[in-house]
Amino acid sequence: MKQITLASPFTVSGKGLHTGKDIVAEFTPAPVNNGYKFQRTDIEGEPIVDALAENVQSTTRGTVIAKGDVSISTIEHAMAALYAAGIDNCLIKINGPEMPILDGSAKEFCDKINEVGTEEQNADKDFYIVKQKIEVRDPETGASIVVLPDTDFSVDVMIDFKSPVLSNQFASLEKIDDFSKEIAASRTFVFVREIEPLVKNNLIKGGDLDNAVVIYDSPMEQAELDRLADLMGVQRKNVSEFGFIQEKPLVADNEPARHKLMDVMGDLALIGRPLKGKVLATRPGHSINTTFAKKIRKEIKRQDVQAPVYDPNKEPIMDNNRIRELLPHRYPMLLIDKVIEIGTNHIVGVKNITANEPFFPGHFPQEPVLPGVLQIEAMAQTGGLLVLSTVDEPERYSTYFMKIDNVKLRQKVVPGDTLIFHISFMTELRRGCAVMKGYAFVGDKIVSECEFMAQIIKNK
Repeated sequence: MKQITLASPFTVSGKGLHTGKDIVAEFTPAPVNNGYKFQRTDIEGEPIVDALAENVQSTTRGTVIAKGDVSISTIEHAMAALYAAGIDNCLIKINGPEMPILDGSAKEFCDKINEVGTEEQNADKDFYIVKQKIEVRDPETGASIVVLPDTDFSVDVMIDFKSPVLSNQFASLEKIDDFSKEIAASRTFVFVREIEPLVKNNLIKGGDLDNAVVIYDSPMEQAELDRLADLMGVQRKNVSEFGFIQEKPLVADNEPARHKLMDVMGDLALIGRPLKGKVLATRPGHSINTTFAKKIRKEIKRQDVQAPVYDPNKEPIMDNNRIRELLPHRYPMLLIDKVIEIGTNHIVGVKNITANEPFFPGHFPQEPVLPGVLQIEAMAQTGGLLVLSTVDEPERYSTYFMKIDNVKLRQKVVPGDTLIFHISFMTELRRGCAVMKGYAFVGDKIVSECEFMAQIIKNK
């Protein structure tokens, strides 16, 4: 799958939920590997803040990212819409400190994305693939995020409030393509009893009965309700019984749970990569959502490339016979057994290490260890297959090693290990030469890595 950006820019405008300021946000296409970035056009120098979990500054009634003194708040609805549309790269230019709240949902963002369309880019998508159970729990609130391995992305959300109007609710999104239809129109919600503390904390200056689901679940005198209305600067409303008192009816019986699901998606977008896994969120909020995203970000920064998924039962892209047709190497120097994945810019190969390898009697008799130089050679052979995939009639070409840089041998490789090689282009193929980055994995651990140059030459 290729990375995706917007086909053309679009603009949304409205007041900020917490500041009450009139805000204009322009969503623009961005180059490959850009990710999501916000640019404050109202500040000198127009600084840019990366929408990544490590830049989260606050999670009070919304997700706030910051770099130094520059911050952007309430980004989660826009992030969820971009994430659900499969957009990898986007620059959002904004003339204020928070995103416009619009109607309290992600619907307008989704509608505008559908209107302008998206565009494929010349780079592969970089998924974060969940390979084992990952969880984050908050024992004080009972909130938890659990993610299980799955072949795709899905979310289940359970919420629970001590309220006679809103108690237990559940929402589910099995297919991300259904986000626009099933989830996007779900609005943010607030309890009437929360309004005064929020106002005293200088929040929800832009909140009203049109951009939120408002829940009345605690008895108040009409005079008190009128005072809160005046405090908010909204029209007074006579309320005689518990329930939802906003102007527009619920879009679904479980609209609050659906909105929480939207928030989960928007916050998980801060991982910086699309995620493959099943998300189970119990009593989620921006704090635990972003804590989970930070946990994944630490793993990504620790290891730039995630170990490829290897299913030995899956038919290879290239078997040993096809590899022998493309590479001139033969026993004992053919060091790749099969190719399991190939894209425009990367390739994944496999080498099974057995005790019968011819070099083990000398390296070493009592402790057989695969020489590091042969790991590099195996990466180069895998990279050669990647280069050959760019030409017609690859059987008529050969690839040659030209240069090696930044070699790191991290862990020994022994009989019984299965080496998985991930090789990707660092530069475009120019004049028959390609610079590549190679990683060798055993399981989820990198055992070696290097950068190298190879040249492709047509056989005489």
